[in-house]
Amino acid sequence: MNRFEKQKLYPLIFEPIYKEVIWGGEMLRTHLNRELPKTEVPIGESWEIVDRDDAVSVVDNGFLKGTTIRKLIESYGADIMGTKFKGGKFPLLVKMIDAGQRLSLQVHPDEQACKKLPGAEPKTEMWYVIAAKPDANIIAGLNYKCTKRAFMDTYQTTAVESNLQISKSVPGDAYFISAGTVHAIGGGNLLLEIQQNSNTTYRISDWGRLGADGKPRELHVNEAMECINFSYRNSPKITGVVGTASHNRKFPIVKGCRYFKVDDLRLAESWTDNTRMESFHLLTTVNRPIRVVKDDVVAEVGVGRNCLVPAAFGSYMIEVEANKETTVIKTTL
Repeated sequence: MNRFEKQKLYPLIFEPIYKEVIWGGEMLRTHLNRELPKTEVPIGESWEIVDRDDAVSVVDNGFLKGTTIRKLIESYGADIMGTKFKGGKFPLLVKMIDAGQRLSLQVHPDEQACKKLPGAEPKTEMWYVIAAKPDANIIAGLNYKCTKRAFMDTYQTTAVESNLQISKSVPGDAYFISAGTVHAIGGGNLLLEIQQNSNTTYRISDWGRLGADGKPRELHVNEAMECINFSYRNSPKITGVVGTASHNRKFPIVKGCRYFKVDDLRLAESWTDNTRMESFHLLTTVNRPIRVVKDDVVAEVGVGRNCLVPAAFGSYMIEVEANKETTVIKTTL
């Protein structure tokens, strides 16, 4: 691709990749109005942007439609990713999680644990609650009373819940799940997940559930014990914004993480931003559609969709519906 074509970079929307899982729900369809493929096993995850050997996102809009994100990075490099990018594959995996049932109790490794676990990839992630049923909850972290012995004595039973931090799910709340944090997403949650580009998960308990084949799913207790940070007791919960306002507001959700940064934008009117070649801007619409505009370039982003604004795009505007506060989650490197 020549330099002239590079000047044509525009906000990119990718085709979702849907994943069938035994615990999947129906909120992608009922809340976000997604047209899902008909499957025997429920859809529980929509991989919005991914670059892995078994799943690669494809552009769904504009003249680059049909191009993989891997090809985009190879062809455009920093013009897509920004000066903060260190090379390689797209560093994040962006998902929508639709939990009809509680997910397994699990943990992900950090860099140190990966040195002991062949084939493991480090995984720190963030969840943002888009919607939740009245009885939905989130399990994230060990509580202050929990000891390693108490956890080992109870992880195979329902009594393990007494050793965990459990919060009622509230739309707008977020959770920063650093590698080594024991966690489980409760049934009835629709979440945005921003994570390192990793698919390493170690199940500690699956709550006695059987898989699609009628057999218990594999557990990885020994590997999990290499990963769990038993000394960490802080709450991963980040309480969401309360109330609305007639002016634009910006709230940091994740700002001290070296893998990604996340802001909650509450927009009552048009918002001007600038990529400054530092990083792409990933914009996730939560409750209303938006338009990403620069000169004669316009990208329509529907509710619950993700738009990647290339790092070379520069100054742009997010246009929203007047007099109705619009929530947009902005992720950068």
